[in-house]
Amino acid sequence: MRHALSMTPNEIQKAGWKALREQLGLVGALRFVLQYEKGQGDYTRLRRDLFKGETVETLIRDMKRG
Repeated sequence: MRHALSMTPNEIQKAGWKALREQLGLVGALRFVLQYEKGQGDYTRLRRDLFKGETVETLIRDMKRG
């Protein structure tokens, strides 16, 4: 494994996720990450504003378009 100082942020993230999964298993790794990924702000309000006027059909259509 490369020295952490020479790794890109993406490589660090992948290596860290691999280490967590190997040591804690998938469920334990997810539980660990969720403790640090709480976010901030009002997600419900943000989601309402972001998707205002959208329907499931229009969202799916837009996702398929890429």
